Amino acid sequence: MDISYGSDKNGLLCGYRFENGAPGQPIDLAEATAWLRNGEAKAAGDFVWLHFNLSDAAAEACIRKQLDVVPEFFEALHEGSRSTRIEDAHDTLIAVVNDVAYEFAFDPAEIASLWLNVGPHMAISARSHPLRSIDRMRAAVKSGKPLPSSVAFLNTLLQEQGDVLVRIVRDATVQVDVIEDKFLVGRLQNRRADLGKLRRVLVRLQRLLAPEPGALFRLLRLPPPWISEHDLEELRQATEEFSLTIRDMSELKERIKLLQEEIAAQVSEQTNRSVFTLTMVTVLALPINIVAGLLGMNVGGIPLAEYPHGFMAIVSMVAVFTALAAWYLYRRKD
Repeated sequence: MDISYGSDKNGLLCGYRFENGAPGQPIDLAEATAWLRNGEAKAAGDFVWLHFNLSDAAAEACIRKQLDVVPEFFEALHEGSRSTRIEDAHDTLIAVVNDVAYEFAFDPAEIASLWLNVGPHMAISARSHPLRSIDRMRAAVKSGKPLPSSVAFLNTLLQEQGDVLVRIVRDATVQVDVIEDKFLVGRLQNRRADLGKLRRVLVRLQRLLAPEPGALFRLLRLPPPWISEHDLEELRQATEEFSLTIRDMSELKERIKLLQEEIAAQVSEQTNRSVFTLTMVTVLALPINIVAGLLGMNVGGIPLAEYPHGFMAIVSMVAVFTALAAWYLYRRKD
């Protein structure tokens, strides 16, 4: 079988068979269905992994027709909730895993879902857009990484997703450090928009990637009987490490929020200072504007019109009133 990036006529991107703890062997859909329907006894850890492209219209119909998949898997495909979760449905694990696009550039639109149906001898994954974690998993299997069981496949995928998430948090932290340094030296420029975009991405990631604690607790408390204790412990550790990364993301989000508040306070202070300066100029110019307006009226009876030192008298009067206004503003500037 040609394991290429594109899918075949059934929407299958890749397929592998894992037996006796050995590296996965490429397998097509016909071979996988024949292996699954073979009545011979299979070892506890033997399974096939089939990865489908849901953007191919034939993929979902093919899964319904040729594979033994529980109805809850298709319900998860079409329901509105996309939050990360792992549930037990008739002794089959149904997982919704949110991941980022392969070329993730901190854009909320680059977050998409991966759906999983994991049983004792079959693991099915399906996605609509190329995602980083599952592609890393695919590359590792193609290079010879062994998977002792289908639950080990799920645990490895969660670990890959955790590694991707750690890199996202690390890159976001570097961006926040740069923005904070520019803020401290007063050269923020247009970084406020970058902070807002970064915070929106982190909020969306946290909302979608944080596993639902209720579903996970029920699974760990009452797992399907075919899951070994070792695999269950690995799943518990993977979810705990994932939760720690989500906590780091939450702390980074709060740091961005505080930095946004500091920037808003600085902008507000600068605005108030500018308004106060404009007010001072307006008040200081008020006496001369009033006097000039009164003396500029073309009517009779203008005072000091015949007085030889009238100009200096008016200038002195304006200067006195301007000085009084300046003194008053100085006292009330705080």
